[in-house]
Amino acid sequence: MSDNLPPLRDVIAEFGLAAKKSLGQNFLLDLNLTAKIARAAGAAEGGVFYEVGPGPGGLTRALLAEGAGTVVAVERDERCLPALAQIAEAYDGRLNVISGDAMAMNEAVQFPEGARIAANLPYNVGTALLVRWLTSERWPPFWKSCTLMFQKEVAQRITAAPGSEHYGRLAVLAGWRATAKILFDVPRQAFVPPPKITSAVVRLEPRVEPLAPCALADLERVTAAAFGQRRKMLRQSLKSLAPDAEARNEAAAVTPTQRPEELSIQQFAALARAFS
Repeated sequence: MSDNLPPLRDVIAEFGLAAKKSLGQNFLLDLNLTAKIARAAGAAEGGVFYEVGPGPGGLTRALLAEGAGTVVAVERDERCLPALAQIAEAYDGRLNVISGDAMAMNEAVQFPEGARIAANLPYNVGTALLVRWLTSERWPPFWKSCTLMFQKEVAQRITAAPGSEHYGRLAVLAGWRATAKILFDVPRQAFVPPPKITSAVVRLEPRVEPLAPCALADLERVTAAAFGQRRKMLRQSLKSLAPDAEARNEAAAVTPTQRPEELSIQQFAALARAFS
């Protein structure tokens, strides 16, 4: 990098930034990978980027070096703030660091013109944050794209197709409101400390309109009931939603003997309308 900042390992040592398991931290130190993620996120196009959990700032530095106009980084670990302040100084005001919890952020207010999200999400809140962004009341949402790192199993659950072992509520929600694909895997050795599993970078882009018409609350209710008993046929698992569940299945043109992993997102939307 041409920012004259010290190597990340030196930064971690200087500020005593041992990763905390309680915060789901695994710091990404491989500069080739951070640059690859920044490029995948579209940093070269400039504009505003939103990063959650920057830690010592490896991906932050890559986003700025690759051309991001502004990076807004939210970090709840106050130990990391001095390291991020160094980056802000080196990049002359292009980095805005917010000390706080991303789960409490009002991003629609923070980013009135929208932003691209790029983050190595803390493992313990990654899925919750994504669900929050996918269930935004305002749609299209504040985010123009998401380039996010997850545990590979979570990445597979986000991008799974009907009939696959990873297909479930998360895949239905993600596919209903966005397009999602895995870009590449990240080996455990790229992190400090190395996690026990492989990670993967996922790219999501919001659909202008959901894939099929239905209310979000109805879709969430139907998928919760269906996948809550995924080994059972739909006529059994959806009984809790209405006494005439079988008739509603048929009204949605869904065979009551089907199991939830066999249904397309469009079929789940039809069920959501039928059980509205």
